[in-house]
Amino acid sequence: MPLVQNEPMQKSKHFIIDFDSTFTQVEALDVLGEISLRNSNDRVKALDKIKDVTDRSMDGELSFRQSLEERIKILKAHRSHLPELITNLKGRVSISFKRNKEFIGKYRDQFYILSNGFKDFIVPIVEEYGIKPENVFANEFVYDDQGNIVGFDRNNVLSANNGKPKQIEKLKLDGEVHVLGDGFNDYEIKKAGMADKFYAFTENVRREKVIKEADHEAPNLDEVLYQNKMERALSYPKNRIKVLLLENIHDHGIEKMKQEGYRVDVHPAGMTEDELCEAIKDVSILGIRSKTQVTPKVLSNAKRLLSVGAFCIGTNQIALEKCQEKGVAVFNAPYSNTRSVVELAIGQIILLMRNLPDKMVAMHQGKWNKSASSSFEVRGKTLGIIGYGNIGSQLSVVAESLGLKVQYFDLEEKLALGNATRCTDINDLLQTSDIITLHIDGRAENEKVIGEEQFQMMKKGVIFLNLSRGHIVDISALRKYIENGHVGGASVDVFPEEPLSNKHEFISELRGLPNTMLTPHIGGSTLEAQKNIADFVPTRIIEYINTGSTSSSVNFPNITLPTLKEAHRFIHIHLNEPGVLAEINKTLATHELNIVGQYLKTNEKIGYVITDINKDYDEQVTKDLKKIEGTIRFRVLY
Repeated sequence: MPLVQNEPMQKSKHFIIDFDSTFTQVEALDVLGEISLRNSNDRVKALDKIKDVTDRSMDGELSFRQSLEERIKILKAHRSHLPELITNLKGRVSISFKRNKEFIGKYRDQFYILSNGFKDFIVPIVEEYGIKPENVFANEFVYDDQGNIVGFDRNNVLSANNGKPKQIEKLKLDGEVHVLGDGFNDYEIKKAGMADKFYAFTENVRREKVIKEADHEAPNLDEVLYQNKMERALSYPKNRIKVLLLENIHDHGIEKMKQEGYRVDVHPAGMTEDELCEAIKDVSILGIRSKTQVTPKVLSNAKRLLSVGAFCIGTNQIALEKCQEKGVAVFNAPYSNTRSVVELAIGQIILLMRNLPDKMVAMHQGKWNKSASSSFEVRGKTLGIIGYGNIGSQLSVVAESLGLKVQYFDLEEKLALGNATRCTDINDLLQTSDIITLHIDGRAENEKVIGEEQFQMMKKGVIFLNLSRGHIVDISALRKYIENGHVGGASVDVFPEEPLSNKHEFISELRGLPNTMLTPHIGGSTLEAQKNIADFVPTRIIEYINTGSTSSSVNFPNITLPTLKEAHRFIHIHLNEPGVLAEINKTLATHELNIVGQYLKTNEKIGYVITDINKDYDEQVTKDLKKIEGTIRFRVLY
């Protein structure tokens, strides 16, 4: 794709790139060893020895010439092994170099490969990226008459200790010299005064001794280009995007964020408002579950926040309107744990109908109480579901297969599944159900929707479940009706106030009540559900960051965008007011930018405009777009 030019590439800048573990993800001689020693009885021992010698040399513990001699002796390689080595290495070029291939080729005169490796395999690989063979400085193998690799050209300055600084000196480069590498011998160029800056490249390997000596740590090539305000394949280096994940989010989600290249911090518990206000200051992506409250105060401290991921179904713990005002897209997982919640509800209904919670506790206390008293089958009983969304409707189907008669109430008209019956009045459901289960959302108007009046309407001995939101039930009223026997059994998985972590005490007036199951907000806490959530939410966030797509966002207009091709993408979030789109297009026309694609969607609060352009642009256009009245946030993708 075309590359945005933030600042003209200065021809006085020369980039000296190491090959092993920098341009490629691996040490080439290690890979050669895997090929040449494939049929050796001592293969494992020899490969370990080669790796050990390589690491000791990179850390500066072993002279380079000594390490080179030892490795070639162990390798027992032949000229015929090189084609396979080259093919292997072509597939293992570092990801950020692949991503910026166009840039490297465009400025090929200013890129040099300086390696203690060997031209024999380096040149065929870097040539494909536009780097000129004459800009490759490396060792060369010496072969015997049978083609065996028996040594190296000892007259080559790069075969000796401190060879890299000497080679740079011989080049007599006019201008700034920037060195990018992962080894101590790369740092030696800067140490010898032959380079202006040394970047410790850590995309493939981290050597703490080298990082300590570097001017900058470069997790990828994009970071080097960003530091120098140059063209690059990414608008913003992903290593600069900080992610904060709270509340024991599944490892799959953490790993997915890390693989994308983000800088990920993990906190096992929730955070208080004050703690989060402090932690969120430099965070671009926040991931939470149900305990952490993302309040307006928290958001006022979030200076760089782009997106919030709710790794759960509900989003009432997030100030969605405030997120809109700040241009922060919120994503959740509306379907990923549906089955898990349904299965828990079914299990708890059966346990409560059989009055098993008390019997199980008694057994652990040594009490044998075999009796059919207050124990019933679920078949033929009437299940009343309040809230017929994703969970309520699936529960309806599963419950009916067990022989339950199902009726439901929902504020919206929902299609009944199976033989379920829709109640037009919630009071009818309350008065006629043997079992009542809540599956409604946590909006503010639902607070204490079930209280004294509703419990009084219910049938005597009713089984009551709440696996949705804690604040929708008056806990004091529930306690009263359990104690007086009107509610024959209850299961509560969610509470108005919940501990921030497993280390905090759970306090509730429901503790100790008969035939009452209290669970620690685990309706969706199965390994299957958590992995599904940890896949779904990061995928939506990554798509938003990379393409601008807002599919499944709970607070942004939903729009699925095509992959960006041969264009730059302007993303403009603004208040939903008349005339903004016209102002955007007027600004683009003023700067003579041709639109190759434009997408607009609005909701009652904000407008979301995505514009693709097909040419480089002056930075002034972005400044002008940000100045348009009503602008909330503007960013560029390319």
